[in-house]
Amino acid sequence: MKKIENKTIAIIGAGNLGLAIIHGLVASGFLTRNKLIATKRKIASIAFLSEQGVQVEASNIETVKTADIVILCVQPGQLSDLALELDGFLNGKLLISTVTGANLEKLHHLFGSENSIVRAMPNTAIAVQQSMTCISSNATANEYVETTETIFSVLGETINIEDELMQAATVLGASGIAFWLRLIRATTQGGIELGFDAPEAKRIAVQTCLGAASLLASGIPHPEAEIDKVTTPKGCTIAGLNEMEHMGLSSAVIKGLVVSFNKINELK
Repeated sequence: MKKIENKTIAIIGAGNLGLAIIHGLVASGFLTRNKLIATKRKIASIAFLSEQGVQVEASNIETVKTADIVILCVQPGQLSDLALELDGFLNGKLLISTVTGANLEKLHHLFGSENSIVRAMPNTAIAVQQSMTCISSNATANEYVETTETIFSVLGETINIEDELMQAATVLGASGIAFWLRLIRATTQGGIELGFDAPEAKRIAVQTCLGAASLLASGIPHPEAEIDKVTTPKGCTIAGLNEMEHMGLSSAVIKGLVVSFNKINELK
């Protein structure tokens, strides 16, 4: 991977995702080798970042002028105005977009086909360096994919995908954080009903979820292989699993993903 040394990276739009990226970069030690600038319309709300070594600016144009790499973290409805504002200031820079629903074709139409543009879809776990970031590009920016991977690999895992899969990746990986948190919340609530105090129930639920994910990350080929180790004949685990499936657990999750996918395609 290409090293990112002595580069200035601008985060345009320090909202929830922008701040998560900044927090992750700060925690990773990124600022010992590079410079980070953040912008937001209401600059007072991010003034605290200056205490962490992040430069805070109100002007997108002045920020982009000094940046080598620009990461867009704005809302989809702000893209057109931002493209007009930055027209002529992006030449020779790498533009990384995290904007939901804006494919590479649209981004090149807005920001110029001559510019190097890469899409990256992280999730808010990037703040704790545990994001799953999906990356896509076209032929004009393929040489910058490694640079993008270098940035986001210090913030979790990365995977390079086709641009037409980015909508699905947004649902599975970015919205997926909310889906998993809701499942952990439900498990916590169940634990409370079984007799645990809320903090204890949450601690058990969170660590159990982390353990399950870690088992699969270690190379286990399929979840069912590990489930079979836990389920015994006439046991409590299989009884609970069967009841959850009777109530539509897997079906509800799949339907939720599909509905979310259909909704994100409406944004296009």
